[in-house]
Amino acid sequence: MHPPLTLHKHPMCAKVIEQFQKCHVDHPIAKFFGECTDLKVKLDRCFRQEKALKRKANFENSKKLKERLHAFRKENNERSSEEKNFMQA
Repeated sequence: MHPPLTLHKHPMCAKVIEQFQKCHVDHPIAKFFGECTDLKVKLDRCFRQEKALKRKANFENSKKLKERLHAFRKENNERSSEEKNFMQA
């Protein structure tokens, strides 16, 4: 099973998607007997590669976000401890 074959959501796989859809149009009955199987395998590989790239990019973005959050929390903890010291004095 593959995700919806929308070209704008999968620009990396657009060429293979078009070939796969054309195969289904050109072979409406033979597609059920494996005529388009090779293109389906290419499409699945392309989707896997695309997903791996997105996963890597998301992981990098999450690392940056965690670093910013950690710095923000550290700054707030320092500020709150300074305020406590000021209030006690």
